[in-house]
Amino acid sequence: MSFLSTMLPLVQAFKGLRLGCRLTGFPLRLLTYGCRNVEFYRSRRFFKTQCRSLAYAKDLFIRKLNKEEVFPFPQISNEELEELKQLVAPVEKYFNEEVDSQKIDQDAQIPVETMKGLKELGLFGMQIPEEFGGLGLSNTMYARLGEIIALDGAIAVTLSAHQAIGLKGILIAGNEDQKAKYLPKLASGEHIAAFCLTEPGSGSDAASIQTRATLSEDGKHYILNGSKIWISNGGIADIFTVFARTEVIEDGKTKDKISAFIVERAFGGVTNGKPEDKLGIRGSNTCEVNFENTKVPIENIIGEVGGGFKVAMNILNSGRFSMGSTSAGMIKKLIELTAEYACTRKQFNKRLSEFGLIQEKFATMTQMAYVMESMAYLTAGMMDRPGVPDCSVEAAMVKVFSSEGAWNCVSEALQILGGLGYMKDYPYERYLRDCRILMIFEGTNEILRMYIALTGMQHAGKHLTSRIKELKKGNVGVAFELVGKRLRDAMGRKVDFGLTGLDGVAHPSLEESAKYLEENVYYFGSTVENLLYRFGKTVIDEQLALKRVSNVLINIYAMTAVISRASRSISIGLPNHDHEVLLANTFCKGAYFHNNYQMIQLEKNSPENIDENIKKIAAQVLEKRAYVCAHPLERTF
Repeated sequence: MSFLSTMLPLVQAFKGLRLGCRLTGFPLRLLTYGCRNVEFYRSRRFFKTQCRSLAYAKDLFIRKLNKEEVFPFPQISNEELEELKQLVAPVEKYFNEEVDSQKIDQDAQIPVETMKGLKELGLFGMQIPEEFGGLGLSNTMYARLGEIIALDGAIAVTLSAHQAIGLKGILIAGNEDQKAKYLPKLASGEHIAAFCLTEPGSGSDAASIQTRATLSEDGKHYILNGSKIWISNGGIADIFTVFARTEVIEDGKTKDKISAFIVERAFGGVTNGKPEDKLGIRGSNTCEVNFENTKVPIENIIGEVGGGFKVAMNILNSGRFSMGSTSAGMIKKLIELTAEYACTRKQFNKRLSEFGLIQEKFATMTQMAYVMESMAYLTAGMMDRPGVPDCSVEAAMVKVFSSEGAWNCVSEALQILGGLGYMKDYPYERYLRDCRILMIFEGTNEILRMYIALTGMQHAGKHLTSRIKELKKGNVGVAFELVGKRLRDAMGRKVDFGLTGLDGVAHPSLEESAKYLEENVYYFGSTVENLLYRFGKTVIDEQLALKRVSNVLINIYAMTAVISRASRSISIGLPNHDHEVLLANTFCKGAYFHNNYQMIQLEKNSPENIDENIKKIAAQVLEKRAYVCAHPLERTF
């Protein structure tokens, strides 16, 4: 009998144990923390010069908390801050005084004059480098302007479709000739861009697109044929980033692979349908775009032939983070509007603001806005560091949390306003309609939850595989490390990743929250390991389990962001930092207990897990394609 087969029963014996006990014995902190950390932050002010290991979110799956990645909270330089203030002021003024959102919503289009103003402000070239006529903003600065632009959903989508996805392929994967040819007119807004991926038979499954590009006989063009649906800016765009199937020869065999193309409307054969009549973001242009024998020069391929799927994923992954700041901008405006109403409206001889259930709604909205902001700017700061950082998991988490948080917050705001919020004479119902799309586009939240979980599980699987190989070799040290860990977990081990203590990075006022975070991270890693032991490669089919994995990770990242941000705020003495600490501690406590419950549900044979019942209910309904219960008024006698 091998050593591995002897040890595995012991390993398995500890797999079902419940998640650990509360931590005790928190170390004391130095009273000089605040002064020490002010200098610490000053020394790190130019965060763009700092490198990162690019593995914060993924390493959480293997019980690693890389605090250097997320502490201190990213900062921009004084020069960048001053430049940003100069940009923000005219944009705010324009949106407050010149943008008529009610008219845009009613007419289902953005007026020519409004579009002209947006172009004059440089908003069509926010992230295009200055050498090509753009503003050359960092991700952080782009996120800040996004807070203002989000006050009109149609404009926000138009600008986002143009630069966050429409021209982004040229920006991140185009060659110098392509950039020089197309970016200047895209930066000025003379040309508008669109991103063409979705098809009638291909939504979330982007790899199944059928649009085809065939190389011409002379080898100078690709002939493009196919249809794309629900394309933002589709009816007004001059430049399209189009994804199509192409023939590629690999190892002597012909294969179908997706390629990315820059397509000009002027090439011919490009037509579009009428604008879609949508629930929300009505002023943005959304329509079907058709390509019929469109001749695309071979020099208009983005990247390599057959490399289009990777280009598409990189485009989508790079833009999702900004949904945190745009959602927060909208919620902060709603808080302002509804607070004024709640503090003046009286019922039962009391202001609405005096009722506990109304206060709870404001606390919820404020927490959500704070967390969205924190996650968005932490992620933006990561992306602004040198190199080509892979923040795809972090950006996806920001998108999922913020889109769902925005929907819940707008719903709460309407509840505070009562009948007033339901009337079209006021902007509130428009906010509700506009924000519903956030959970659908740029990757549905269901797909993104699977992406978040499976990306991390794959990372953990590689790590686990290397340990199993060592066990198979008879590595006694690895075996005893594994069993010892299980024993310590069973006895309620003390977890310490160095967030607190004399050399800690979290402020003392956030010590309890930091400990909650550390414990969640440790037991999250154990939970992931158990799932991999239990399901192996078939874990990809366990979507209900993966949803919980994703939810826990999103909460952990949110906890990280608020603790880091609040620590910075109190350490450098920002106004109202005590309020930030209160928000961070409140959120972290709730997230901690929520995470623990979800991880308990992920244990084998957990009585709290009802997944099998859920599957049975769905199977019976879908088999009949109807609600199957008898009507309560029916009789059998």
